[in-house]
Amino acid sequence: MQDQNTVLRKPDWLKINIPSGKEYIAVKDIVAQKKLHTICTSGHCPNMHECWGRGTATLMILGDICTRACSFCNVKTGRPLPADWKEPQRVAESVKAMNLKHAVLTSVDRDDLKDGGAEIWAMTIRKIKELSPGTTIETLIPDFDAREELIQMVIDAGPEVISHNLETVRRITPWMRSRAKYDRSLKVLEYIAQSGTVAKSGIMVGLGEKREEVFELMDDLRAVGVTVLTIGQYLQPTKKHMNVQEYVHPDQFKEYHRVGMDKGFHFVESGPLVRSSYHAEKHVVNLKK
Repeated sequence: MQDQNTVLRKPDWLKINIPSGKEYIAVKDIVAQKKLHTICTSGHCPNMHECWGRGTATLMILGDICTRACSFCNVKTGRPLPADWKEPQRVAESVKAMNLKHAVLTSVDRDDLKDGGAEIWAMTIRKIKELSPGTTIETLIPDFDAREELIQMVIDAGPEVISHNLETVRRITPWMRSRAKYDRSLKVLEYIAQSGTVAKSGIMVGLGEKREEVFELMDDLRAVGVTVLTIGQYLQPTKKHMNVQEYVHPDQFKEYHRVGMDKGFHFVESGPLVRSSYHAEKHVVNLKK
């Protein structure tokens, strides 16, 4: 592993334009007015301006303070505020105001709650479907400690896609994820897939993994029924977080895409700036086809 004091220079292919426009401003205003949290801002997503400019956003429910402290993540960690039972209504009203065709929901981990926040998850999905029946929904859920009754609450609410990220290969998982475990995450994904709901996962590369380990991860995901995979470059949020070990060349991302499709994934989004919710609306459209 590279020394934590060594900082790699960011290559040209990771430089992005910062577009804006009336759609970006409209989404920004709604997020502020409704006092919503987004992983776009909390996670310093490099695609925020592009996605918001298209009138889409990944909304983060259950507050903005996580009970876990993963070394790759820029979301605040600590003791969260009490759950806000009015949040599902606000989120649903925001989705309607944004006129989203496809909504993406994620959340912080809420290990402080008996149900891990599963009830608010289900309420939010149902409220969106009530106010915006034409909107498809993707949920990026925590592991809920692999408690099937909690995962089932999200499934029963009826989102079109349920995603849970492995984040990295098996060997690196203990260094990167504070409580989550590789095999537990596979168990969560298997339960989702067996329910008949589209199961999706995402990983970051550039953490010191080997190509063969990424291929093994693909095999693990396919073995439990995952059909959608996203692969993107890890970008260090702050100096306190784990250093980038490598800026993976775009050609390697193309190979990951090709190999993933050959292994039977229905959709693979692979590129330096890809994030788990990037172009999420395309996943639903392609799977319907």
